[in-house]
Amino acid sequence: MKIFTGITGASGQIYAGRLLQVLTGSGNDVTACFSKGAIEVIRREELNLPADRALGPASQSREVIVESFLSRHGVSPAEINIAAPEDMGSIFASGSSLMGAAVVCPCSMSSLASIAAGVTRNLIHRVADVMLKEGRRLVIVPRETPLSEIHLRNMLTVSRAGARLVPAMPAFYHRPESIDDLVDFVVGKTLDQLEIHHELFQRWQG
Repeated sequence: MKIFTGITGASGQIYAGRLLQVLTGSGNDVTACFSKGAIEVIRREELNLPADRALGPASQSREVIVESFLSRHGVSPAEINIAAPEDMGSIFASGSSLMGAAVVCPCSMSSLASIAAGVTRNLIHRVADVMLKEGRRLVIVPRETPLSEIHLRNMLTVSRAGARLVPAMPAFYHRPESIDDLVDFVVGKTLDQLEIHHELFQRWQG
């Protein structure tokens, strides 16, 4: 399946890394787009780099960070297509691309607000808008706590527009023993909404 994965500037980049690993490992045609905010969160949360760390020109800095992130999660750059967030002329910006699905994981509240309002400030927002207008599968993994009334209204808006919401809320009935187990639960629930088979967690047997 052709899947667009938008990674935005919310905490929980580990969810995106594991999702990309599973999607590429299961033979899907995956394109990932990292927002400016996602790059900053990855620098601090995943790579433990200070925000002002000099890594050369901005484009090189972004490339180094993305490749380091993918490598950290066992994804080869050769297995995935990378789209620039400012590339509004991308094939994915049009409904004629016939994408199978799009995921925004993790989804910041700023990105959620843009999607809910139909405001396309970057390619991720545009792709989400395209999926909604075309009636195609859009899965959003919001990551924030606590939630304000504004956040809740925006979630209701995108849900009514046709998006599937999978909040990053791990469960415990499968008796997780590690952070990886908690991550796999959320990623597995995301894959369920994409109708992609997985065995990331033990399902409830009654």
